[in-house]
Amino acid sequence: MEPIPNPKTMKHTLSLTILAVVILAGCNKPGDAAGGHFEMPPPGVTVSPPIQQEVQEWDEFTGRIDAAESVEIRPRVSGYIDQIHFKSGQLIKKGDLLVTIDPRPFQAILDRAEAEVQRAKTKLELSKKEFDRADKLIATKAISAEEADAKSMSFREASDALRSAEAAVKAAALDVEFASVRSPIDGRVSREMVTAGNYVSGVAGFTTLLTTVVKFDPVYVYADVDEATFLRYQRLSTEGKATHLTDQKTPAEMQIEGEQDYPHKGYIESFDNRISGTTGSILVRAQFENKDGTLRPGTFVRMRLPAGPKYTALLVTEEAIGTDQGRKFVLTVSKENMTEYRAVEIGPLIGDKRIIRSGVNKDDTIVINGLAKVRPGMPVAPMPPDKKVAETPVK
Repeated sequence: MEPIPNPKTMKHTLSLTILAVVILAGCNKPGDAAGGHFEMPPPGVTVSPPIQQEVQEWDEFTGRIDAAESVEIRPRVSGYIDQIHFKSGQLIKKGDLLVTIDPRPFQAILDRAEAEVQRAKTKLELSKKEFDRADKLIATKAISAEEADAKSMSFREASDALRSAEAAVKAAALDVEFASVRSPIDGRVSREMVTAGNYVSGVAGFTTLLTTVVKFDPVYVYADVDEATFLRYQRLSTEGKATHLTDQKTPAEMQIEGEQDYPHKGYIESFDNRISGTTGSILVRAQFENKDGTLRPGTFVRMRLPAGPKYTALLVTEEAIGTDQGRKFVLTVSKENMTEYRAVEIGPLIGDKRIIRSGVNKDDTIVINGLAKVRPGMPVAPMPPDKKVAETPVK
């Protein structure tokens, strides 16, 4: 006959059995299928080869607009201003009337000079008749040679007096003309420096400034180019790879405050003839059209010049480039769909893409979206560029 088990011993045995079952159950993770291990799928990333494109790199400088021509309007005669014929900032043409100086004193001098011309003509006619008569009388010895010479001298003096009187008329006529002050160039006029009713001087060295006129089309932009950049231009021009220092027109582009890109197109007009020993730079002058007159002299601008000849470059989106302790890198995807680390040397932005100078080639497949989700050596699920993936950083 079997002994009856102790209730306490049975209870302890049952507890150990349940614990063993729980431990064995815990060995199988949720999601296991038939005791097999379940693996997470590789993260999805969008990939694309680098874009191969002809590009033009630029050097950027800060410059200032200046007028191609600028004239100080000063009177050539002295007198009182009678009338101002322009408004401040007005666009004017060459020959437009700007200021009228009271012309009456000059007109009176002109009238007197013209009267002197008439009197000189009368004297000349009289002396010519006497000279002609003396010429006939000397042939018959009716008058002495001394008297004939006197008639001849009187005729020449009358002739010279007429030329002098005619010159005085021309001078007086110029003064009348100069009383009307006109613009010598097309341009934009400044404000009036002296108002009507004031006396102005036309004496050389003491002339009164009436206003100024600046030519508004074209305009010049002046900028300082550092010595190293200028020497590069010089070397490229010598090698025939650039036209900065040749007679050909090298393009220049410019933008003013508030503008996008570089909408104003011009060309390099000239470089200065020396490099400044103080600043280590040389002055470049570029010319731009300004037909609508919106570009004002004195405005600060950003100007860019070609850094060299055009060339074919590889470009990637800015999002595809990572930073590793100051070094730039991209991740490429191998044929086995594994990511690989590539250190790269980058160049400037061209639109919204970055030039890659070295580190990748045109046949590489680059992670362009999803970079924060992966690390080098990880398997990935590459997708075409038109697919977007969520940027969930890898842990």
